[in-house]
Amino acid sequence: MTRRKRKYAVPGVEQEMQTFKANVMQREGYAVDPSRPDDVKYEVAKELGVPLQPGENGGLTTESVGHVGGKIGGSMVREMIRLAQEQLAGRERR
Repeated sequence: MTRRKRKYAVPGVEQEMQTFKANVMQREGYAVDPSRPDDVKYEVAKELGVPLQPGENGGLTTESVGHVGGKIGGSMVREMIRLAQEQLAGRERR
């Protein structure tokens, strides 16, 4: 199975998004190697009881894998919303 290639709406933000993911997941209490932020999915999976392993995971359900991705993505979205609210609040004070 080949890995899905993400397409970001803004060209050239791939590295910044990986850094953002690492920072968010570190604040969530996970040990994240900043040079390999995608590997945090294994720690999240372990916490959730999902037997995710490097390589083929064809035996996993979409639901169980979705729990892992949802925990990571949900944390990132909450942080993006927090940052946007901070930015908007700063504009209102001016």
